[in-house]
Amino acid sequence: MNARFAQALLGWKPSKKNKLGWALVPNSADSDNAGSLKLAAGMLDALEVQQGTRSAVPGSPGKPLEDAVRGDLEQQLRELHPDRSWRVERGVKIAQFDQYVHLNELHQLVKSNPDLRITIGTDYLIEPDVTVALDQLKTASDRPLLHAAISCKWTIRSDRVQNIRHEFLQMIRHRRGRQPHLVTVTAEPLPTRLAAIARGTGEVDAVYHIAYDALAASVAANANTEQSEAWHEVTGQRRLLDYGLLLETLASG
Repeated sequence: MNARFAQALLGWKPSKKNKLGWALVPNSADSDNAGSLKLAAGMLDALEVQQGTRSAVPGSPGKPLEDAVRGDLEQQLRELHPDRSWRVERGVKIAQFDQYVHLNELHQLVKSNPDLRITIGTDYLIEPDVTVALDQLKTASDRPLLHAAISCKWTIRSDRVQNIRHEFLQMIRHRRGRQPHLVTVTAEPLPTRLAAIARGTGEVDAVYHIAYDALAASVAANANTEQSEAWHEVTGQRRLLDYGLLLETLASG
């Protein structure tokens, strides 16, 4: 299944220079990587995005992806379980939630002590791209329970992989109580790059793709052996999942 908002974000954009010399390239592709261009183009074909015409998509789709995920999950969770007080937001620090409220006190100590700032740092002050909380559950702190933290990455690069892992590892280490779902949502077309974040030792629960079915069709038609093997690895091990399953995971958790 492809996300309902996939066609609003994925499309063709002008390119002055790219590996294949195309006038228009997919806006999720790495222009310097021929495989990425071909797989992303096949993904657009599967989504029935018109070829040969610049698409009416955001120039910088990173923030629109966050907005789309937030809005989509909020609407669908409330429709599916109107009896549960869902709070789906952007731009909220984890210290606002029950499992991490103690970090506010820690931060005050760190601010007042230069030695602690050097020793501990402040990388525990994490602000996930999208947070899903449950308001109706009673907690000791009277703060909402953080149900999920979602890192939205339009594409995957090595630095983004490290950032995601680092932030989620901090959330695992610093939590008090139940661990929230820690997941990534992406539009990356290259299976080997998807594998770079999907593989691991548990910092990331799962990676969800907004155009899973479209990419599956493109991989079948356009992938070389390396990319095909990476795709079958991460999908076969259920490390890369259809975005539509994210709703079911959150609703049943």
